[in-house]
Amino acid sequence: MSILASEGSPILVTGGTGQLATSLVTLGGPRIHCVGRPGFDFDKPETLAATLEAVNPVAVVNAAAWTAVDLAEKEPEAAARANTSGPAELARLCAQQNIPLIHVSTDYVFSGDKGTPYVETDAVSPDTVYGSTKAEGEKQALAANPKTLIFRTSWVYSAHGKNFVRTMLNAGAKNPALKVVGDQKGNPTSSDDLARAILSVLAILEKDGWKDDFAGIYHVCGTGETTWHGLAVEALKDAADHGQPMPTVTAIRTEDWPTPAKRPADSRMDNSKLTRVFGITMPAWEESVKKVVNQIFAQTPSA
Repeated sequence: MSILASEGSPILVTGGTGQLATSLVTLGGPRIHCVGRPGFDFDKPETLAATLEAVNPVAVVNAAAWTAVDLAEKEPEAAARANTSGPAELARLCAQQNIPLIHVSTDYVFSGDKGTPYVETDAVSPDTVYGSTKAEGEKQALAANPKTLIFRTSWVYSAHGKNFVRTMLNAGAKNPALKVVGDQKGNPTSSDDLARAILSVLAILEKDGWKDDFAGIYHVCGTGETTWHGLAVEALKDAADHGQPMPTVTAIRTEDWPTPAKRPADSRMDNSKLTRVFGITMPAWEESVKKVVNQIFAQTPSA
């Protein structure tokens, strides 16, 4: 059963077939109206106004973004259109119609050198084009629409789409030994958990109405922390419960796996504001990984 009321005005979700958009469509019920390219395209600003006019939503969730972190280093203008100017224009259009906007952002707005989990009042300090364009997108969306909620999330995975957990399960099924970065810390987040949090907030807005102190930034990620190596091991252990051979997983250093964009060494985020304001507690990441692995194996035809 959906968290949202079954009847009411549509809720517009951008992001096409992305992980979060797919979870919102699956969990949100018939009121979710999901759009993506070419009909809704941040590279074609005229499609934004046309989409809002056609759907006439009561709220908008922007799950569309340029998420190719390394490619953004080579194509900063395209990343900026998707992550900064596009969301700013969407926020402006929402403000014209008095529509609340939930804009999804990222832990990459931080450099990862704080040493303790980031809170919403910490200054942004991005080290990548991707992180910089997302940080500026947050700023411009908040400035353009007073009814904007920024939901920063991290390390998103799901039973569908391209993501780290699915990549590890596929690699583990084919290789007896894997090497995974073990010196980057963060909060793995199931796209279903993120979608449920968003739907819960939308239900609160619908029931209680907008309150000005709702506006602003929230951290919305899995509870608890790990490394990419820890996430890989957990997912592969869960896969072993389904009969998949358990490979040897060796932790390596970031410098042993060089990438064009610098990853944050420690992008852990504190979720407590989300609980304080909306009463929402995100599930422990280990529980959610197990659920997703179970979903993946349920989708896989038996040999």
